[in-house]
Amino acid sequence: MALFEIVPNISEGRDAAMVDAAIAAMVAAGVRVVHRTSDPVHHRSVITAAGSASQVVAAAVALAGITAERIDLRAHRGEHPRIGALDVLPVVPLEGATLDDAVTVAHRAAARIWHELGIPSLLYGAAASAPHRANLADVRRGEFEGLAERARDARWAFDYGDAPHPSAGAIAIGARPFLIAFNVELNSADLGLARAIARALRERNGGLRTVRALGVRLAPDVVQVSFNLTDVDAVPLYRVRELVRLAAARHGVTLRRSELIGLAPRRAIVRTASAYASP
Repeated sequence: MALFEIVPNISEGRDAAMVDAAIAAMVAAGVRVVHRTSDPVHHRSVITAAGSASQVVAAAVALAGITAERIDLRAHRGEHPRIGALDVLPVVPLEGATLDDAVTVAHRAAARIWHELGIPSLLYGAAASAPHRANLADVRRGEFEGLAERARDARWAFDYGDAPHPSAGAIAIGARPFLIAFNVELNSADLGLARAIARALRERNGGLRTVRALGVRLAPDVVQVSFNLTDVDAVPLYRVRELVRLAAARHGVTLRRSELIGLAPRRAIVRTASAYASP
């Protein structure tokens, strides 16, 4: 049996009971939830689950339904960009599955969510309907507040659906290989510094290949550089952390801590551990 991972990001990071309910709905649909993390500043939770194609599609529909019932983006404020209550739904091929299989699963989930719940979607990654729609950051530009206007542009029309859900927005549904979500916090209140480091290191500004980054504020005296490493073998975690450390040090700023969001392949962890353990 082919297995898939889904890593839904939902726009709720403060109400643990709501996240519990979302996970319960996914488990009832047949998937195994293997990890969860919530961030009240980002106002976002990331759930990692695995199952067969039919199980992950059923879990996606169940999760879209409960987030639409419990999250109203018209009153939602958080540091992380978002277009939907269920904001992002990546499908990742695991044992016995290919990336093409993951694309098929993404389409199945998108079709069911629109027809059963009236929530539209934009497909990204390997499932994108055009090259300019492959990058998640581009798909999400304008956020929830700009969805209706943006969808009137044929280049950004929904792949499934014809109008945003009034309170749940839309979903970015994709197919991709593993990625690593990794954050580095600075002992600084300077959001400009975090954003400058993000710009210097991310691929689209000429930085590291396969790296995406944002600078965000976590607290009055703490900012963060938030990373997605879209090729787990291209750029090791320790290199990202050390580059942030060096860039911050040039401004007299030290690092507070680093944070892994969700799961990462063992080889990526071992590679970084070995680098720091070496004399």
